Amino acid sequence: MYPHTPWHRRLPRSGAVAAVTAVALLATAACSGTTRGEQESGGGDARSTAEADPDAPLVEGLSVAFLPKQVNNPYFTVANQGGRAAVEEFAGEYKEVGPSEASASSQVSYVNTLSQQGTDVIVTAANDPNAVCGALNAARDAGARVVTFDSDASPECRDLFVNQATAEGIAQIQVELIAEQIGGSGQIAILSATPNATNQNTWIELMEEELARPEYADIELVTVAYGNDEDEKSFQETQGLLRSYPDLAGIVSPTTVGLAAAARYLSGSEYRGEVALTGLGTPNQMREFVADGTVESFALWDPADLGYLAAYAGAALASGQITGAEGETFTAGELGEYEVGADGVVVLGPPTVFDAENIDEFDF
Repeated sequence: MYPHTPWHRRLPRSGAVAAVTAVALLATAACSGTTRGEQESGGGDARSTAEADPDAPLVEGLSVAFLPKQVNNPYFTVANQGGRAAVEEFAGEYKEVGPSEASASSQVSYVNTLSQQGTDVIVTAANDPNAVCGALNAARDAGARVVTFDSDASPECRDLFVNQATAEGIAQIQVELIAEQIGGSGQIAILSATPNATNQNTWIELMEEELARPEYADIELVTVAYGNDEDEKSFQETQGLLRSYPDLAGIVSPTTVGLAAAARYLSGSEYRGEVALTGLGTPNQMREFVADGTVESFALWDPADLGYLAAYAGAALASGQITGAEGETFTAGELGEYEVGADGVVVLGPPTVFDAENIDEFDF
């Protein structure tokens, strides 16, 4: 867990990334040293009794499918590009499929199709922790390895979860940034993605807990709005927040779509420089809004690294290097060695804070 002190503004990562472990979630162990076509039937039983072979080579020709919350989302476009790069490195077959809207059940049919196609590894960011669970377990029983990233499914229906950072750390940095920007006092609102998004809801709950600390006693969270990870709806929700709460001092948007849409609204309004805005965003989306003074600072991990790590985690599972048990290690290409943490969670690392001083050092 991360301490309650100001976060370090990190420069771009180079070389290996240190292994980090955290977040208690229940995982189901998985392992196979063969591609799906060679696997035995009854994948669930085979996974529970298999042992990891850390010296096993990565199997060539693994079919790896990325299923984001929604396609054409800039954040997932970058993340999936990282996944594609990893799959190409270990000579696998990459594909990306997904819904155009991030609704709770929109991913189910894609999981079913991937299972029918004999996909070896399914990497997905769940729109809802439960809605996709039955389809994921059916795919696992058929032999697929399931890795969630960015937003977890219910732990009993995936093999590993590749987390951006600890949920506590993400909540802390967003509260810390908005507190700095509003001088530690005033009304704030949260502009989230979908009401059922696992990661968003976890972060919001932890932000509420963080705001209950004595040092934030003068900050009032007035509401949580939902833009459904849609640009226009997020834009409209920002407008609605400012109309409903004329004394609003700041907005936190823990979603890249929402943050960019809110910044676009503020930038063209009388609220620019008057209402603070922070959250999670990509440098390329937010560069112009930092330059024009709409946004002072925001945070994020490198989504390309997240997708890259998720792809290697899936390959390690499908190749039998790991089963998902705590303490196992695998190498994620140029990112270096990672360790599986408690209950099948692998953590990419702490996010970076972006501001006018460092934003031009990043391109994603």
